Amino acid sequence: MLWVFFIGAFPHQIIVFARIKWYNIPMIWILIIAVIVLLGLVLSYNGLVQTRTRAQEAFSDIDVQLKRRYDLIPNLVSTVQGYASHEKTVFEDVTKARTNAMQATGPAKADAENQLSGTLKSLFAVAEAYPDLKANQNFLSLQAELTDTEDKIQAARRFYNGMVRDLNTKIQVFPTNIYANMLGFTKMDFFGNDLTDAEKQPVAVKF
Repeated sequence: MLWVFFIGAFPHQIIVFARIKWYNIPMIWILIIAVIVLLGLVLSYNGLVQTRTRAQEAFSDIDVQLKRRYDLIPNLVSTVQGYASHEKTVFEDVTKARTNAMQATGPAKADAENQLSGTLKSLFAVAEAYPDLKANQNFLSLQAELTDTEDKIQAARRFYNGMVRDLNTKIQVFPTNIYANMLGFTKMDFFGNDLTDAEKQPVAVKF
């Protein structure tokens, strides 16, 4: 149906195009022009589909890593709590931020994740004051897993934002901007696009 949108987007050009004395043009050239136009539209459409699909897959990768972080946090809190049980406010903040992040959706998701990262930094700041805790094998294992998870979250977010940038650019440039919206392609939101440079840094979990 791409040719229908193409005709609707350029009614004047199509009229002029129709007035050309086609009997003066060899049929082979008419076919070549038609094939080139159709091929260009098909390639452009396929490019939009592929970019959108890759962006959706990238967001799924972010979601997988975020769920892995959610699973690590209760054990981490429990381990630190065993050495610093009086830091009740920090533990409550981490637990609340984790719940909010798990429940958040859409554009609010990135902000909730950023708040969770902030509380995790506070948790590790508490842990730093306890040498015995820093030597605890369970804590070291959780620390290593969280470090790996944070790195993967950052990599997945960068890839996702790159795909979103490419998709949003294609939707706005000629000629795809003519029919992108008609075919259901809309701009996607960046993940954490409104965060400051400092906030975009992963949680520091190394001592």
